[in-house]
Amino acid sequence: MNRKDRRVIETIRFLAADAVEKANSGHPGLPLGSASMAYVLWSRYLKGSATDAKWLDRDRFVLSAGHGSMLLYSLLNLFGYGLTLADLQKFRQWHSKTPGHPEHDMTPGVETSTGPLGQGFANAVGMAIAERRLAAEFNTEDFKIVDHYTYVLAGDGDLMEGISSEASSLAGHLKLGKMIVLYDDNQITIDGATDLTFTENVQMRYEAYGWQVFKVADGNDLESISDAIKLARIDVTRPALIMVRNVIGYGAPSRAGTSEAHGSPLGGDEIQKMKRNFGWEEIDTFVVPEDVSAHLSDLIDQREIERFIWEERFDDYAKKYPEKADKWFRWHEFEIEDSAFDLKNLLASLNQGDATRNSGGKVINSLQNKVENLIGGSADLNGSTKTYLKGAGDFSFDEPSGSNIFFGIREFAMAAICNGISLHGGLRAYASTFLVFSDYLKPAIRLSALMKLPVIYIFTHDSIGVGEDGPTHQPIEHLWMLRSIPNIKVFRPADPKETAVCWVEALKNTAGPSVLILSRQKLPLLPQNQEQARRGGYVVCYEEKSDPDILLIGTGSEVQWLLEAREELLKEDIDARVISMPCLEVFDAQNATYKNSVLPETCGMRLVVEAGSTGGWHKYLGSRGGLITIDHFGASAPGDELMKRFGFSKDSVVDKVRELYGY
Repeated sequence: MNRKDRRVIETIRFLAADAVEKANSGHPGLPLGSASMAYVLWSRYLKGSATDAKWLDRDRFVLSAGHGSMLLYSLLNLFGYGLTLADLQKFRQWHSKTPGHPEHDMTPGVETSTGPLGQGFANAVGMAIAERRLAAEFNTEDFKIVDHYTYVLAGDGDLMEGISSEASSLAGHLKLGKMIVLYDDNQITIDGATDLTFTENVQMRYEAYGWQVFKVADGNDLESISDAIKLARIDVTRPALIMVRNVIGYGAPSRAGTSEAHGSPLGGDEIQKMKRNFGWEEIDTFVVPEDVSAHLSDLIDQREIERFIWEERFDDYAKKYPEKADKWFRWHEFEIEDSAFDLKNLLASLNQGDATRNSGGKVINSLQNKVENLIGGSADLNGSTKTYLKGAGDFSFDEPSGSNIFFGIREFAMAAICNGISLHGGLRAYASTFLVFSDYLKPAIRLSALMKLPVIYIFTHDSIGVGEDGPTHQPIEHLWMLRSIPNIKVFRPADPKETAVCWVEALKNTAGPSVLILSRQKLPLLPQNQEQARRGGYVVCYEEKSDPDILLIGTGSEVQWLLEAREELLKEDIDARVISMPCLEVFDAQNATYKNSVLPETCGMRLVVEAGSTGGWHKYLGSRGGLITIDHFGASAPGDELMKRFGFSKDSVVDKVRELYGY
């Protein structure tokens, strides 16, 4: 190791240790142990730009082991990404650019929010898929506009989490050879040595997945690390795992190689001993020596040259292929104009009752020509979720231009991979499975919402109406589990036309994820007014007196029972207003005037009907409200029978209204 490299690596280590110490909180062990391999990657291989952190053909670097965030922040500071020493001194503090775990869109150069272990790894699989799909779409024989790698730094915790197994298996199957993982193989976790719980042969496991595996015996052997990366880049048919034997907390005299170095400050005395060992006694905290700055300045300039060359290449590409260039900009702009959707004709084509999953399948195939960069699939359920894009091809190593991804039975990884596709840019990702399995996706959906990613989730088989498959497959609490996540829109349409409106609104929603909840069973067409579903809640039947006697509020398949009940109640001189509420989040965002026109404050008599748990419905009930919901598990029987037995029918609605009126 030459002096220049050694000095930079030591600077990375001391910046990380100083920041954790000042914050009196954090994880110094990984930055100290992984500094050498991270530096080799950033200084010799990682393509990027400090002046344009979002340069579209940059290599992606994912710190999946997000607890080691000070490693990334130190690198971003040293490589000129605008993260100052003052920012490092605010590590883990209020409104700083250096939060405890990396957060997307908060700090230039941070590609994704990591910390929940394994998810960053799976995000990287999505980024590698996006790179290959976009390369197939835009590269020509004379221009490579898309040509970059996805690198991951992962730890033992990442590899233990089940999601990494799902994601690694799919990456090997798809032969994502431009994904390279640096594995911080330090054999220590919070509770102690990994042999307490983790004695599998990782090398054989990844070879079985179809990966290349390289082993580096010494994490400070820069040339061996570099050679492994160089060899990994040659084979673009297999992703690569580079197992680097690091020492957690390297350089800390009494903590190195122990779990004590993992998640707590080293202490001032320990850092001073480190400084003596490295010959840094005279250097204060949070200092980048002048020789380090000079060396890195040259590296930063070299990285910028690559971006300038690419920009000149793209200009030439745009002149020769203007249509492709126009498409490039369209695909990288998530915003979709209202005029892109011919909603009137789309609604006219849905002129009969149907299961909303079937209607959703028709809609997504109608809209794929309007949203050409749509890509996604299901967790082995295309035949059930109806989300296959006809004529769009199946994404694979041999057909990288395909837009249908077969995720296999890997629900959690599917969602995190879609996050990675969305983070990469250029593509609009969707994922689908049964609603009951949203439990498997929930941690990744939460990160979709946290990062404000416009991923679309399609969940079918939405209630006890699933029927004979029984309670294991009948979602009860799932609607409100999803609605409880901040920054998400959950749509549960009541008929085919509402389904179309909700799909369009989901595509227009670029500020966070959207969820479409669709039925297995056939639903009748509502009588009118479905265009208003775009406002989240609306009056389905409006031939009524201005002050209705009771408000009947429902979603999805239950709205039909409200309409039938209304006819019965009119015979008893009870004027019931029927309201469909396909998206509570959208409705709640409407102005007070509109909300009062749908749910007038003067009408305190209200009944909510939804074949799911009660959850947060109370806020809509008024002074004399009632509920028909289900707060227990279902049963195995035909869906129609279950609906009636559990109170979801015209008669049950009428009886409940009578009960509210006291007779």
